[in-house]
Amino acid sequence: MIESLINIILFTMLAATSLAVVRLHNLFAITMLFGVYSLLSAVIFVELDAVDVAFTEAAVGAGISTMLILSTLVITGHHEKNPKHGPWLPLVVVILTGAVLAWGTLDMPLFGSLDNPIHQHVAPRYIQDSPEEIGIPNMVTSVLASYRGYDTMGEVVVVFAALIGVLALIGINEKKCAKRQYSSDERPPRPVLQVMSKLLIPYIMLFALYVQFHGDFGPGGGFQAGVIFAAAIILYTLTFSLDDAFDLISPRVLRPLAAIGVLIYGGTGIVTMLLGGTFLNYSVLAGDPKSGQHYGILAIEFGVGLTVATVMMLIFYAFVSRGEKGKVE
Repeated sequence: MIESLINIILFTMLAATSLAVVRLHNLFAITMLFGVYSLLSAVIFVELDAVDVAFTEAAVGAGISTMLILSTLVITGHHEKNPKHGPWLPLVVVILTGAVLAWGTLDMPLFGSLDNPIHQHVAPRYIQDSPEEIGIPNMVTSVLASYRGYDTMGEVVVVFAALIGVLALIGINEKKCAKRQYSSDERPPRPVLQVMSKLLIPYIMLFALYVQFHGDFGPGGGFQAGVIFAAAIILYTLTFSLDDAFDLISPRVLRPLAAIGVLIYGGTGIVTMLLGGTFLNYSVLAGDPKSGQHYGILAIEFGVGLTVATVMMLIFYAFVSRGEKGKVE
């Protein structure tokens, strides 16, 4: 009864947030509501015992995505422009799309039914064989990093391709901003935030390392760790300045690191082939197949974390540099 009540409250808040997003025209407010929506979704995933998914949604959806959209608003502005067409065209498109999606669900099995196809083949295979074949407690990491290693590599390549697209379209303006001169009755901005950031950033980075190297045993992994590490640098950028962030971690250093992360992932697969195994079959990396799985997962997760962290930072640099430095110039 209590669980059902919690679900009703969460889904009601989710629907109310969606309606508020549709009705608002201030892009800043909409971005904040998108973050709230992602946070509510993360809570729902926790309630459904999908902790790894909740972790990702909180870090990516409510965290880094919100910051990237806010940095985009620096270029585009905070207010929605009036569309040239009326509201009826998008309304008809949404209704038709919703009707097609609802029609498509008629052939789907009942939600949560024990005789669903996924519960008869794939899930029992992972549950029964993962402890013997992979030997790590977190089954989600076993599936994503080992059984579905090809898919995860594809996701990393997509993230890297997104970076290439952003840099090709707008690039990063690395010119120094003109230093503002403060009068005698003015103070430099954000002194309290800067002090607090210096206290928080080391712990954020330490937590990112924990998530990176503890993904075998608990929720986490390279994707979440990379986003958390990037969030620490973004916090530093927001509380200090973009020039300070460039001095800390230059885009010229980050660009090759993003590619190196992808190469580490693919290179691990090449090594497994040279040792007589198949691509991304980590069992051949050590005499004991389970130890080989541990080494392989550790290597590819490091590549994932490196690529995700550097890509998130570079995309943030690209949008913010075009906004802030474009105004100065």
